[in-house]
Amino acid sequence: MDLDWNGHTEIALYVDTFEEVDEEYAKAISKGAISVLAPETEPWGQRTCYIADPEGNLIEIGSFNRPFGR
Repeated sequence: MDLDWNGHTEIALYVDTFEEVDEEYAKAISKGAISVLAPETEPWGQRTCYIADPEGNLIEIGSFNRPFGR
């Protein structure tokens, strides 16, 4: 499927654990989100993925595997 990125909106969502990144990615894909980048662990220690909604907005789901602010 070709998707034209609208270039207007990107949202980043933080979850508490690496496992939640994978779970939320799978949930979103099962409900029709478009995979842009499957979950992967980056060299700097973040697990992240990107999906797009039907309007082409990018959504990042990520975690540093520890609760935010600690």
